[in-house]
Amino acid sequence: MLFIYTDKKKKIHRAAYGTNENQFGDLRIPEGSGPFPVAIIIHGGFWRAAFDLEQMNQLADALTNHGVAAWNVEYRRVGQEGGGWPGTFLDIAKAADHLRVLAKSYPLDMTRVIAVGHSAGGHLASWLAARHKLPADSELYTSDHPLPLKGVISLAGVCDLELMHDIHQMKETLYGIVDNPTRDFIGGKPEEQKRRYQDGSPRELLPIGVPHVLIHGTLDVNVPVGLSEHFERAAAQSGDSVTLKTIPTAEHFKLILPDMEAWPVLLEAVDTLLK
Repeated sequence: MLFIYTDKKKKIHRAAYGTNENQFGDLRIPEGSGPFPVAIIIHGGFWRAAFDLEQMNQLADALTNHGVAAWNVEYRRVGQEGGGWPGTFLDIAKAADHLRVLAKSYPLDMTRVIAVGHSAGGHLASWLAARHKLPADSELYTSDHPLPLKGVISLAGVCDLELMHDIHQMKETLYGIVDNPTRDFIGGKPEEQKRRYQDGSPRELLPIGVPHVLIHGTLDVNVPVGLSEHFERAAAQSGDSVTLKTIPTAEHFKLILPDMEAWPVLLEAVDTLLK
């Protein structure tokens, strides 16, 4: 395990899980002796290089104060060498499995691990839970024994890549603005990259077999709440355990800010999944 540094004042341990400059994470450990349950935290930003893990620092701190170790991970993103397909997926898988290495040095309860992701990070959190469904010939297949998760909390998550692609495609058609983050991330349209959308979209990998709590603000204009509603129905029909919590007064970014309307809902989900 390569430690990049430890901030003793903030009690943040930054460790690399790969050799690329973006393959690292910040581990926060609660006060006490442990072992502590763990939340893998995955930031959003439509998988693009302009956004990084710093936007999840407040959430990571708050979860640590709640008694949950937080592994806030960075990954290669679109616009960076190796980012997009398949590198972003492979980084998230590797970062999650690296917890087994971290557990050798820190008091982590590896039987109680959840993933918490926001926006594009919500997509990656759900995919992380579903990757055991991938066939061995998939470009995204990494292990016969991926780290098992107790649950996923998707905060305005992009749970359906094809639907998200189509929403942005509609905006392009209506407004003439060429900007489709999903197309850039996957490397093409659904009809051009059918296998990639099948292997990379949580909706296509149902049933996942891992409990999900979907939290979404109804005022969200970045990732419409309809994506979570659509996924909730499909997941329930597949037999999965899934709960959708809508926040009537929240837009996209309020979901990751402690002490806002969604925070009690998120903490309740954390406690429920970690029981």
